[in-house]
This record gives sequence, structure tokens and C-alpha cells, in this order.
Amino acid sequence: MSKRIEGKVCVVTGAGSGIGRASAIRLAEEGGRVLCADVNKISAMQTVALITEAGGIAESREVDVSDPQAVDSMIDDAVARWGGVDVLVNNAGVNIPGVLHEVTDEVIDRTLAVNVKGQIYGCRAVIPHMLQRGGGSIINMSSVNGIVSEPFLAVYSASKGASVMLTKGVALDYAKQGIRCNVICPGWVDTPINYAHAEMLGGLDHVYETIDTFQPIGRPGEPREIANVVLFLASDEASFMTGSVLAVDGGMTSQ
Repeated sequence: MSKRIEGKVCVVTGAGSGIGRASAIRLAEEGGRVLCADVNKISAMQTVALITEAGGIAESREVDVSDPQAVDSMIDDAVARWGGVDVLVNNAGVNIPGVLHEVTDEVIDRTLAVNVKGQIYGCRAVIPHMLQRGGGSIINMSSVNGIVSEPFLAVYSASKGASVMLTKGVALDYAKQGIRCNVICPGWVDTPINYAHAEMLGGLDHVYETIDTFQPIGRPGEPREIANVVLFLASDEASFMTGSVLAVDGGMTSQ
């Protein structure tokens, strides 16, 4: 490994599974010190175990990103442990599909609280520390559904579109102060967050059998493939990128 982010302090939300776990592992592989945050404490601890067993540096923390005080405390924890924060990966999210007129208030509130407010709280909490440090990289995780929508995902798509615009706003506000903010829009990735949606589309097997009808590359993405893009954005190799919207989607949005 080239240790592309050697010594950088990284916070990854939703680090207990899927893209979040892959991102935490990838950042640690390249020399980052990673705080793995997840609403599921055990899952976060399992990610830390994978990292430390491979010789990396990581700690876990139980965090519900819809709670602003919990998000503030998460960032404060990283600062107390390692002296600051260089990279924030706002990855935590929920995907609760449904027919719009049947969607409950609880589903709407939870989706917006995690997917939108959670990223806002993360940015708000980390920016003062990044300013003190002279800069940093914020990486928001949206979705292709922040660019185009799909059946049964109206509320989810609305939340992911908000993530894209949050990113652009933060990028503009802090471009001259060394803080970069970019957003990744993954296509269909083989991760549990998509399984409920797959059931509404005829089941996961059917989705994967027909995936070339909507994802031209002809297969689902792997979490590590998204994590590689996270690593790039976290590194100084992406020093001229801020406010960028990266569709990592096997060609889905090219159609």
C-alpha cells in the first residue's frame, strides 16, 4: 500500500456494514486513523476488529446521526483521541421504499432525519475543527437517486438530492479555507440497504438477472469499488476537486 492518507484522522458514519465498512477499511489500509461510527454498536466493533487485525488503527462509537448532540460528541471523540479530524465520510443512511401515498410520517421523518439532517449535522460539527486544522475533506454519500429516481423511492430520492445540494453549498462556502466537500452517487451496489427495494422489484435474484437493463456494466457494484473513490477524495490527489458530483454507477446515469 502507498499510505496515501498516512496519519490522517477519519470519521466514517454507517461504518458497520456495506459501503461504510469498506470505506473505513480502505482508509485504514492507506494509513488513516479511523473512528467507525454506526447506530449498531456491535457492527461498528466488528469493523474495527477487521481493521486492527490487519494492522490498522481504528476505534468504534455507537452513533445515531439523526441526533445532533450524538454527532457533535462523535467528532469531539475523534478530536480528543487524535487531535483533530481531516476526513469525514457522511455515509450513514436508510432506504425505506414505498408507494408514496402509503408512506407513513414515521418513514418520511426517519429518512430525512438520517439522510439529510445527519449529513448536515456532520458537516456542521466537523467544519470548525477542520478550519482550525487548515482544511479537510468532507465526503457525502448520496446515490444515483440523487440524480435520477426509480419506482418506490420518491422520499429516498428527495433525501439523496438534498445531499447533492448540501455538498455544493458547503463546497462554495469553504473553498477558500481549505475544506473540500464532494459527493458520491453510487449505482446499484451489493449491500443490504438495497434489499428491501429489491423485494418490491421482484426479488434480489430477479434484479441481478436483469441488472443490465438499467446498469449497463451488467453487474452490481462492490462496496470496495465505492470505497476506492472515497479514498481518492480523502487524499491529496483530489486537491483540486470540491463540489463535485461523482456518479459511480456502472453507466446507469449515462442512459
